[in-house]
Order: sequence, then C-alpha cells, then structure tokens
Amino acid sequence: MTTSTKELHVTTGATVWLTGLPSAGKTTIAYELAGRLREEGHLVEVLDGDEIREFISAGLGFSREDRHTNVQRIGFLAELLARNGVKALVPVIAPYSDSRDAVRKRHQESGAAYLEIHVATPVEVCSVRDVKGLYAKQAAGELSGLTGVDDPYEEPESPDLRIESQNQTVHESAAAVHTLLTERGLA
Repeated sequence: MTTSTKELHVTTGATVWLTGLPSAGKTTIAYELAGRLREEGHLVEVLDGDEIREFISAGLGFSREDRHTNVQRIGFLAELLARNGVKALVPVIAPYSDSRDAVRKRHQESGAAYLEIHVATPVEVCSVRDVKGLYAKQAAGELSGLTGVDDPYEEPESPDLRIESQNQTVHESAAAVHTLLTERGLA
C-alpha cells in the first residue's frame, strides 16, 4: 500500500522567528531548516525580510516606527500561515523587544505556536561576514542606522533558543531549532 503525497503533509503550524544582527546567519539557518522540514512533509514558508520589504513593506524606512510597522506586518502574515498549518520561518532582525512581544501576543491570542530564536552572533563576527556589505558602508560613512552598530538592537531576554552561529555549522544550528520544534510537538 502506498501513501499519497497529500497524506504525508504535517498540518501543525508554527512561527519560528529568528532574530539577530545583520549577517548573523538568520536566513541561512532558516533555509537549511526549511529544507529539512519539507523533507519530513511539513508545509513551510520562509518570510525573508528583504522580500517582505520589497513586496509588502515598500515605502517604509528604518525609523523606529517604520521598523515596528514592518515587524507587525510580518507577524500578521506569519500568524496567518501558522494558524493554517504552515511552518513560517521568519529570519528578520526585529530589533525592538516591544515589537517582538506584540507579535508573540498576537500568536498567543490566536493559539498559534510561536518560537523566538536569538541568533546571537557577535557584531564583530557579523561585520566580518558582512553578507550585504552593510558594515563596510557604515564604516565608510555611506550608511547610518545600522542595527547593532549605530542603531539599537534589544537582545531577547528569554528566547526559546539562543544560537551562537559562530561556534557551529549551519546544519548544527538548524538541527538545534529542529530539536526545539520536536520537543514542543511541532516537528
């Protein structure tokens, strides 16, 4: 007897928010985890912050108010997906704790699972990685308002998981998040 592809889909949704500095490894970990979850039959979407800014939050700047609005929009999308059986992986800086708390509260009110993962890579490591060249532009005086350098980043006080990506491989980081999902009955 064969099992159809449709029967393999796991329908427990959740939002996994990966917060951290620019170039901390959030997106890389999210895509690694997404591949593993899809192989297991989960419905998965990665809500990449750059894509959201281009398609949903175009016109928003980087003021505290605009960053809060952006995070709330992403949180709404993630909660909607999670309520409908999708694992929403959200590699978005979300620098302010009150913005992240509001997203968590939205999830709690709807009954959707929410996990906050702090990718706690030190700024010194992030600036060497400098995936998008932001740290170099900031150092050259071409950019201001860089989170963690000349704009605040409020580290989560009690995340569900803290990852120090500089001390492990991407696979190990994604595996740690997967273990947490499994422990919570979500994977």
